[in-house]
Amino acid sequence: MGTADVEAVWRIESARIVGALTRLTGDFALAEDAAQEAVAQALVSWPLASPANPAGWLMATARRRAIDAIRRRTALQDRYALLAADPAVDEEVDPDRIDDDVLALMFVSCHPVLSPEARVALTLRVVGGLSSEEIARAFLVPVPTVQARITRAKKTIAAARVPFELPPASERRERLGGVLSVLYVIFTEGSTATSGDRLLRPDVAYEAIRLAHTLAALQPDEPEVHGLLALFELTAARFPARTGPDGSPVLLEDQDRRRWDLSAIRRGLAALAKASTRGLGPYGLQAAIAATHASAPSVEATDWDRIVVLYEALGRVAPSPVVELNRAVAVAMASGPAQALAIVDELIASDRLPGSHLVPTVRGELLARLGRRPEARAELELAARLCANQRERSVLLRKAAALG
Repeated sequence: MGTADVEAVWRIESARIVGALTRLTGDFALAEDAAQEAVAQALVSWPLASPANPAGWLMATARRRAIDAIRRRTALQDRYALLAADPAVDEEVDPDRIDDDVLALMFVSCHPVLSPEARVALTLRVVGGLSSEEIARAFLVPVPTVQARITRAKKTIAAARVPFELPPASERRERLGGVLSVLYVIFTEGSTATSGDRLLRPDVAYEAIRLAHTLAALQPDEPEVHGLLALFELTAARFPARTGPDGSPVLLEDQDRRRWDLSAIRRGLAALAKASTRGLGPYGLQAAIAATHASAPSVEATDWDRIVVLYEALGRVAPSPVVELNRAVAVAMASGPAQALAIVDELIASDRLPGSHLVPTVRGELLARLGRRPEARAELELAARLCANQRERSVLLRKAAALG
């Protein structure tokens, strides 16, 4: 077994291993460090002799590393005794226990005491099994920055004495929202990169989808979990058609819908049906918008009136300037650019999206449709200056140039 095999097993089993070790030791940082040491040992040992049970090998090795670390802490002999009492116990034999461990690990990684950046890095590291190098590459930040975020996050969790347990039922729904928001941030970065020379980072987006599937299996009665999963699947279904052979963006109206992933659409619609059992929340409403696009044969045949209504509902349950901007785009398609321009100008007047390239992008498109070409060009040029993604910037500059 080579490096790729080790990475594949670790990606699948990391959350279970770290979760089980954290429950046993009561020390999240120790558990994560021991698990990482086990992976390092696997990279050396497995090419020489492949284990019959790779996941069990990692768990046993990580447990031994944790025991060695605790041995060195003379004040923690009671924990050492607990771990060493029955080293033959297989921590993977109880599926219910595993589910609790993985879910608790998600809640710890996304704890409110951590900064948003730390939550993302820690979730990808301990739940997703990504290395610091992979996380750094995904978010275009230096590796030391990622490592520092993870180190600070573990120290913060220890200092705040965050317990490794499922939150009480009274808190779980609220805390679950934090977990969902972290997965949403990860997926959004993958589906439209905020910077760099690529529009998409599919590996990041698909990691968020994998984590969302895990969460849906652990929390099958939470509609918004299924709503988030539906949104991810339906959005990712368009990935194959969103870029050309050279990586340049392909706008929705120009996409070859035959290239959309029908399997992902079916999975997304199934998840949306589960999310609809008790009324749609913010993620479910976004998924319903994505489903409306997925079911339309073309931009012209899209039910834009339904999309406007869904955005209005989304604006009531989760108001934000981005929702209003997207509603303006839908209104432009349903009722014409003049009505939509009034919505965008109101956003500008209230300065609700300062510094964002999205506002001048939409305003430029609307002005172009109204025949106000010099104004449209100025807006698109402004949008290009504000945009950090090179692929998006090139599209904006081409549109501006086409306006003469």
